[in-house]
Amino acid sequence: MPILASFIVPHPPLIIPEIGGERIKSIEKTVKAYETVADEIASLKPETIVITSPHSVMYADCFHISPGKETKGSFKQFDAPGVKFLEEYDTDLVKKIEEISNNPECILDAKEGGYAFLKSDYYCTTLGEKDSDLDHGTMVPLFFIRQKYKEGKIVRIGLSGLPYEAHYLLGEMIAKAAEDLNRKIVIVASGDLSHKLKEYGPYGFAEEGVEYDKRIMDVCKRAAFDEMLEFDDHFCDRAAECGHKSFIIMAGAWDGVSVRSKVYSHEDVTGVGYGICSFYPESKDDSRHFLKAYTERKNKEKKEKRDKEDEYVRLARKTVNMYITEGRTPKETDDLPEDMLNKKAGVFVSIHENNNLRGCIGTILPTTDCIAEEIIHNAVSASTRDPRFAPIREDELEALEISVDVLNEPEDIDSPDELDVKKYGVIVYNKYKRGLLLPNLDGVDTIDEQISIAKSKAGIFDREEYSLQRFEVVRHY
Repeated sequence: MPILASFIVPHPPLIIPEIGGERIKSIEKTVKAYETVADEIASLKPETIVITSPHSVMYADCFHISPGKETKGSFKQFDAPGVKFLEEYDTDLVKKIEEISNNPECILDAKEGGYAFLKSDYYCTTLGEKDSDLDHGTMVPLFFIRQKYKEGKIVRIGLSGLPYEAHYLLGEMIAKAAEDLNRKIVIVASGDLSHKLKEYGPYGFAEEGVEYDKRIMDVCKRAAFDEMLEFDDHFCDRAAECGHKSFIIMAGAWDGVSVRSKVYSHEDVTGVGYGICSFYPESKDDSRHFLKAYTERKNKEKKEKRDKEDEYVRLARKTVNMYITEGRTPKETDDLPEDMLNKKAGVFVSIHENNNLRGCIGTILPTTDCIAEEIIHNAVSASTRDPRFAPIREDELEALEISVDVLNEPEDIDSPDELDVKKYGVIVYNKYKRGLLLPNLDGVDTIDEQISIAKSKAGIFDREEYSLQRFEVVRHY
């Protein structure tokens, strides 16, 4: 099997003696575990070391693979310029990964499999690297590896803004590339765990941080790679981790293979989680095609949810589909409920894709003759005129999740104490500016967060005075 083993490792510059000095003693378990990993890699004698790093070039809609024949780097930005690297890239493996990932047939097969995140034939690229020097997410693992093993070329791959499924699929493509070239490789998934494990840590403390480290180390112990896909985006954001997508790429490389896993260490004494684990192949296992099973289940859930959409959401979806494909909007409204045709209200249409916001436009107060017209007008705007996003394309329509919020009339309030993030939306305004935030949004858990986001949307600075309004909504899914 071309993949000899894979490893999850952290990348704190602190762990380099020339940087950390005496402080290294505080994470001695991590140091020893790293040395064990380096010994194992040396014994495997891989031809190529593939390193996935959160600190390499990162694009929103595709993956970057570092180009060229060789690269260099040093820890000069951490005041250790004498710790240097000169590495040779495996250009054949880079070319093969890029070729497989951008193969129209491969992309088409994936699209037909329901991988809605695949929007074009462009998946991996070696273009756009302005600074070719190695990042610390790559150099920290290499520091330990090169103490024990000088041979082998490297491949450096960045993460992307694409969803977890895309990262898993990239792992599958790396495995196929290695197999096609019969290249013996190890994969090093570089990434720290939560950065919010201690009050004295660099980012303070969050309960989600502790929970993230506990969950991901348990997943690694059991090699339950399917569960990596189930981590909620907002939960990971609050945990302030940086390695989850890196770990998922590694997991994808083991698709359809049972592995022997081992946890070497986990430490949190610096306020950041450092976990080190290894995974070795055992045998082919058809029960471990995790992305296929995950996608099939998600597509089934999406269809069931769409079948239950009410008239408000069905009208919004019909409008989006018709406008994107035909450039026109629905005119027939006689079959709609009376409330939608006879009542007026402000309406917000929110569009998500792969759990990420794709467009949201609305009106605080009614601007048309009825709710139905308000929905149609705002559905067009949300899908094509939200200045934060490019207009929605036809090939995205099947992946969209749409909700409609019908607003009650806003009321003035005197204090944030009269707000409730789950029940009330908020409007923050002064003489010239106005910002609105809907209630009960994922990732917005406190009144202070709610007001802060609304102020930011309005462009109201901290020093400026402002007034508050609240409103209730009826949310339709």
